[in-house]
Amino acid sequence: MHCFLVDTQLPPLLSELLNERGFDSKHTAADFPNGQFMNDRSILDIAIEENRIVITKDKDFKNNYLLQGAPPKVLFIQLGNSPNRELLSYFRKNLAHIKSLLDDGHYFITLGKDNIAAY
Repeated sequence: MHCFLVDTQLPPLLSELLNERGFDSKHTAADFPNGQFMNDRSILDIAIEENRIVITKDKDFKNNYLLQGAPPKVLFIQLGNSPNRELLSYFRKNLAHIKSLLDDGHYFITLGKDNIAAY
């Protein structure tokens, strides 16, 4: 089973959607005390300790992955400032594909408006 850690700048509704779809998901601001103030290193530490895939729009996680590699796995969202309903719709539409890429062993997946790229 894939477990996720949704970063603060994304809505808790995304974590709720993932939980509804049978995944184990936590949101930094909703599920951790003072999580909205959690720094990137703390998020990485939790992701590694709990074997969670970080879902983020924060370029620092992309840079960390490029410099350090995995773990943790990262879903890097590049959808601009999409309204929550569009973000959730995107995940509903693409979740099976994203899961398939994770199942195939990809560690860094970029989610764009026009494509999904896996590395």
